Amino acid sequence: MKLLIVDDDPLVCRSLKLLLGKEADFEVLGVAFNGREAIELCELQPDVILMDIQMPVMDGIESTKIIKAKFPHIRIMMLTTFRDEQNIRLALHAGAVGYVLKSSAIENMSAQIRALSSGSTVLSPDVLNTIMEPNRDDLLELTERESDIVRLIARGMSNQEISEQLYLSVGTVRNMLTVILDKLELRDRTQLAIYYWQGKL
Repeated sequence: MKLLIVDDDPLVCRSLKLLLGKEADFEVLGVAFNGREAIELCELQPDVILMDIQMPVMDGIESTKIIKAKFPHIRIMMLTTFRDEQNIRLALHAGAVGYVLKSSAIENMSAQIRALSSGSTVLSPDVLNTIMEPNRDDLLELTERESDIVRLIARGMSNQEISEQLYLSVGTVRNMLTVILDKLELRDRTQLAIYYWQGKL
């Protein structure tokens, strides 16, 4: 099984490479320190990618979306410290089929990767609890950045215009819009604009 490790912390990369390299059925093809490098290394055709979320140049969620569009057979497991509802939603919408917290027992990593490779979805217990029992009040409350996006959508701005206004990538704006629509249980940006102008936000 060919693996790619993506994390901006060199110590994490070295530790994972050392741990996983001991497994007879694993081959660590390389490491990447940001999402853009990860996309380039996908030319090596890894079977599984362990992907951090917060990284410079390009984050893990945006790179996951691009990788899944270009290499749909690659299975991606987010390996992160973030267990909040928004990042979990964004990662799964982007195409990740695993979401494991770095605080999880590292001894289980090899088994989790094998399960992922065999077609299973792998979620840390804490992540599963967040998905299964979300705090509805938290879901309905938009973050400041989400509120900014809604306000600009209501003014008729495109994703490109919003990205330039808020200094975000177009992909990030698109992903955040998906989360906003999920939170408010709306179908599209037109409904969102109407919702805003009706004073419901």
